[in-house]
Amino acid sequence: MIVRGLLVGALALAATPAEAQRLSAPEAMIARTVDAEYERSVSLLQRLVDQNSGTLNLEGVTKVGAMLRAELEPLGFTVTWKPMAAAHRAGHLIATHRGEPGGKRILLIGHLDTVFEPSSPFQTFVRTGDKAEGPGAGDDKGGMVVIVAALRAMQAAGALKRANIEIVLTGDEEDAGTPQTLSRADLIAAGKRADVALDFEGLVIEDGRDMGSIARRSVTDWRITATGKTGHSSLIFTPAFGDGAVNELVRILARFRAELPEPNLTFNAGIVAGGARAQIDDSGVASAAGKTNIIPATAVAAGDFRTLSVEQTARVRAKMEAIVAAHAPGTDAKIEFGEGYPAMAPTPGNRALLAALNDVNRDLGLAEMPPLDPLKRGAGDISFVAHDVDSLAGLGTYSTGDHAPGETVDLASIRRQAKRAALLITRLSAQPRR
Repeated sequence: MIVRGLLVGALALAATPAEAQRLSAPEAMIARTVDAEYERSVSLLQRLVDQNSGTLNLEGVTKVGAMLRAELEPLGFTVTWKPMAAAHRAGHLIATHRGEPGGKRILLIGHLDTVFEPSSPFQTFVRTGDKAEGPGAGDDKGGMVVIVAALRAMQAAGALKRANIEIVLTGDEEDAGTPQTLSRADLIAAGKRADVALDFEGLVIEDGRDMGSIARRSVTDWRITATGKTGHSSLIFTPAFGDGAVNELVRILARFRAELPEPNLTFNAGIVAGGARAQIDDSGVASAAGKTNIIPATAVAAGDFRTLSVEQTARVRAKMEAIVAAHAPGTDAKIEFGEGYPAMAPTPGNRALLAALNDVNRDLGLAEMPPLDPLKRGAGDISFVAHDVDSLAGLGTYSTGDHAPGETVDLASIRRQAKRAALLITRLSAQPRR
């Protein structure tokens, strides 16, 4: 009987999925629950996608917030809707779960809005097997579904009750409201309360490998307005009339190209206009008028630059300002900077979080996730808290074609991302605060 019992036990062990062999009993329950609730998660994603929530569709964003409230309150979260009318946006959903005292406080970040306004022809969730097209299916409604799936699995395993979690789902990640001192105040405050921040925007896959995102670059908009003395074209470059506005703008952009380059920096002039009259409106539409035989009085350029740290941002801004200030004869110019998104630098704390996630991967039988080149990850909301708290990005679903009709989510990625997130949150929550 002993031999027979050992044989049965050995067969049972051999039949156990690889992911369960290194997991505790509650963790194994988490993994099973994510799998069992897969279709429920897909159904939630469909409902979210079919409700348009373009950033400027304030009613639609609010409705998606209400749908997430309905998912989080039954899990024991206290949910608050923070209106953002003063920033000309719908608002943010903030949810808190109080667990056992002393454990690490975990901040989960996602966003309710998409780039697809009601005027877009791309409006509907269409599933084909384990793939689905739809506006925001990956960015970021897939990410919010991963959050919900992870939390439901934690609750089923009894792991949620001890976790201290705050969730901030912004309603304007794709086009932040202004001023950002208002539109990002709640997110920044949540970051200061947290010990760890996890961002649920999309997973990146390179050469078949899931990648870990320990850094995101900043983005700062800039605008240059150059002016010069106007007159007959035959007077260009004379002491009385100087170089003209267009040549001054060209001088500036050429010096940017020659003098700004450094590692982890990109900069771009996206729109340019010049002539006797020239302007670029807030929507990015440029207009200009003049003649070939008139020295241009005005030239305008608008673009952005992206960096990997607060220090790099300050250094690049100073260089740009100095280049603009070195005026060509007979001209003037000024540069203005938008509020922008800060950088999420690749700190030791962020690397430690990725190491913790790779411990989860090992125990789930998944491949290790190497760190993603930060030049391949754009700005995001987590950057507003990354200066204050250890942060990890890219825990949402894998998708392709984001921000364009045909955006397609890999539905199967909900499973492994929700398992990763649930186990990581569970393990971090058990660690004492420092």
